[in-house]
Amino acid sequence: MPRIAAVAPVLPENVHEQREITAALADRLAGDTAARSVLERVHAASGITRRHLALPLDRYADLDSFSETNALFVELAMPLVERAVRAALDSAGLAPADVDHLFFTTVTGVQAPSLDALLATSMGFRPDLKRVPSFGLGCVAGAAGIARVADYLAGHPTGVALLVSVELCSLTLQWGDQSMANVVGTGIFGDGAAAVVMVGDEHPLAARRGADVVATRSALYPDSAEMIGWQIGASGFTLMLAAGVPALIDGHFAAGVDELLAAEGLTRDDVDRWIAHPGGPRILESFTAALDLPPAALDASWQVMARTGNLSSAAVLHVLAEVGDQPAGTRAVLFALGPGVTAELVLLEWS
Repeated sequence: MPRIAAVAPVLPENVHEQREITAALADRLAGDTAARSVLERVHAASGITRRHLALPLDRYADLDSFSETNALFVELAMPLVERAVRAALDSAGLAPADVDHLFFTTVTGVQAPSLDALLATSMGFRPDLKRVPSFGLGCVAGAAGIARVADYLAGHPTGVALLVSVELCSLTLQWGDQSMANVVGTGIFGDGAAAVVMVGDEHPLAARRGADVVATRSALYPDSAEMIGWQIGASGFTLMLAAGVPALIDGHFAAGVDELLAAEGLTRDDVDRWIAHPGGPRILESFTAALDLPPAALDASWQVMARTGNLSSAAVLHVLAEVGDQPAGTRAVLFALGPGVTAELVLLEWS
């Protein structure tokens, strides 16, 4: 089975308390006293205490075009990606030249050549590196990336692969959008990156302690295309975030988890840790209720969300790092939701 050898989460250096961010946004996003009250209430109810931003907080007031924000994405994402990759490779005792496959994901900026191509050049990866740049998976991409890299390594058992995620959600800020989706989005999303080193089961690192990818499952929920995602236009990325996502979780999610586990002869009682994408308080509460979990079962996700907000595709990888090393035999289900609406589930076991 493919094994996770190292996980490296990174965050930008600009960090602000949630109340500072709320105050900085309220004057322009809220057109009147009532709208300001709603924004402040939504932000305060997020469970988030601070967030890290790609730019100093006072710079956001000057952003006025998609061209500007997308250029900033390329400029500011690269240092975060390089930090994450170096940290992950160093932790695994590997060099860039050892990497055979790179799965790169983001949903907050666009570039061709994609950032993984620029990364391969700047960090000295081999010219025969196999690259898969992904755009559009959104918040689900951290889990989906682990699953797709595991698929690759199942066919390349001596290989080394990297999953790299970077999201600068703050650069998608829409000053002219006073919708509830934008109010919620400005209250929960943060910036960050992560890198994960994975190896095939015949690679020497597979003999070290780590988490094996035992099984994966994907699910695309019907009639849900308009619930999560972007509308992309002249001003950039406008958030789509419908109130019906918790109901989707209630109706579909537990059955998918049970099918993943049943295929391995397991039930929910055999799972020791739950590694959930921290999409927001209502999302975490819905996961807990759907799976009939005790209140503390998703503590790692709540803690990451409080410290960083929702980092889109990087968020669940930060939760995986938070969980850290576990005793041999520990089983975990790592999962996330994203545009589609789609769910990705990964069964892990430490050995």
